Amino acid sequence: MSFVRLAFVAAAALTLSSCILSPGKFVSALHIAKDRSFTFTYVGEVVLLDPAAAMTKGMEDGLNSAGDSTEGGMIDLDDDGVGNSVDDVSSNMAVVMKPTVPAAPAAESAKSIAEAKAVAEALSKEVGYRSVVYLGRNKFRVDYSMTGKLDRSFVYPINMDAKSIIPWIAVEVRKDRTARIMAIAFGDQQTDMANAAKPDSGPKEREGTFTFTTDAELVMQNNEEGMAPGPGKKVVWKVTPASKTVPTAVVRFAM
Repeated sequence: MSFVRLAFVAAAALTLSSCILSPGKFVSALHIAKDRSFTFTYVGEVVLLDPAAAMTKGMEDGLNSAGDSTEGGMIDLDDDGVGNSVDDVSSNMAVVMKPTVPAAPAAESAKSIAEAKAVAEALSKEVGYRSVVYLGRNKFRVDYSMTGKLDRSFVYPINMDAKSIIPWIAVEVRKDRTARIMAIAFGDQQTDMANAAKPDSGPKEREGTFTFTTDAELVMQNNEEGMAPGPGKKVVWKVTPASKTVPTAVVRFAM
């Protein structure tokens, strides 16, 4: 299941009370050492999505699309049951196929700004956030860095005050001395639900690099380009809105 689909399903299960944080333009890195110490950083943009608004807009767009399709596929009959003339049909088709001009983005409401600032405040209170700045239009610039020990699993970002419950990256520590890394939000965001919802911002703004380095045993990694040249074990995934591969790696510790 992709990141956006997982996000929408989870949000729906919670009566759409949660927010969805999505990557924008970013640079992110994870280093895992053989002694189980790690450092994770994310520097760049974070986009706040409203699942309720996105789903509502998606349903409206779906209904409008269905209406347009029906209108374009029917030929009215005259009173005598005979179809319209070729000229009439051509005229009708011209109206249906006439390009529409996108509406200008609506001004940001005071409520939306207040909610976004509340999210920024909640994030800034969490250990690891060196700075959180609201840029407007549901977009933030963050500088996050966390160093710790993998004696347990690690996920980012999870914040109860901000009602953010969908992780972008997870490091799953297993009993067999391995740890699996999955950067869920950096791949496979092409979903029918996301495309139908057509939010003003979101996965389409995702662009950056995720770099993984380790001196532990690298069991597997799924970057088709393989490891980056140079000393050490280094894998760099280039992330775009069209990225389908979820960056994944497995390392094994000596003990």
